[in-house]
Amino acid sequence: MELIEGIKANNFIVVGRVGMDLYPDPAGTKTENAETLTVAMGGSSANIAAGICKLGGKAALVTRVSDDSVGRYCVNQLNAYGVNADHVTPIAGEFRNSLAVYESRIEDHQSVIYRNGAADFQMDIADVEAVDYTKFSALITAGTVFAAEPSRAATFHAFALAKKAGVPIIFDVDYRPYSWPSPQVASDVLSRAAAECDMIVGNDEEFGFMASSIDKGLAKARELSETSATIVVYKMGPEGAITFANGEEIRTGIYPVDALKPTGAGDSFMAGLMTSLADGHALKTAILRGSACASVTVSNPGCAPAMPNTKTLETFLAEHPGPTAA
Repeated sequence: MELIEGIKANNFIVVGRVGMDLYPDPAGTKTENAETLTVAMGGSSANIAAGICKLGGKAALVTRVSDDSVGRYCVNQLNAYGVNADHVTPIAGEFRNSLAVYESRIEDHQSVIYRNGAADFQMDIADVEAVDYTKFSALITAGTVFAAEPSRAATFHAFALAKKAGVPIIFDVDYRPYSWPSPQVASDVLSRAAAECDMIVGNDEEFGFMASSIDKGLAKARELSETSATIVVYKMGPEGAITFANGEEIRTGIYPVDALKPTGAGDSFMAGLMTSLADGHALKTAILRGSACASVTVSNPGCAPAMPNTKTLETFLAEHPGPTAA
């Protein structure tokens, strides 16, 4: 199946973690001064899946969760967002769900991530073999799944099974140093994963990391678009993005907002980009709509709760003066 054809079918299998988020109330409160914490669903892959469902698409998640109340909370939240959790499997013992404590503030923002003995890293070959990939139109994953075994081998196996079923693969590089044994291992594995994907989305630092130097990142993105991937999106934060597709370079700006916090933007961008392409928008328009989703998300507390639904996105686009120049 062609990449765009798969995306347009709007039925995604998403591989990777779901976790619990905690953030202090009210907005602006430092974690060390917190008296009240709000709980929400988090985890990059789960956020992408939830964002897709909020924007009218279909998504199913493949991962492991802890066999306890926190793991059950995560499954309940997936169900609440409309994400298919049939392939979310509990694991007993001392494995624990990912937990993030982060602040709704920009200045001196603190995000503390607990990933010791992470349940999602226990996803194995059997978990990904239990999926019927022919029932889905595209596979999405974020780079953290490759940071440890058996999750790493399982995800590469999922890639092979997806390819056999004719399902295109979409990769959010999502490099998180704290999850990896070393930068060298991360660079090698993420580069190997990127070479197998039909679409790659990452920021300038992530492409620079794979290329061994930040100043070589843009060339790395361009190279991947010429050698393996159909579409490569090179994000540059406030400077917008450069997208490589069909031998062209598409430059896009952003929708400036008064951000409440920096978290959740990349996951929301991916969800907005996927569903906008599925809705028939041209690639440049879809990228801008993804950027708008990111702006909505950083303007509100939480990650999955802050992601826009279709009505919120359309209202934002109608009321915002427009993106910055590319």
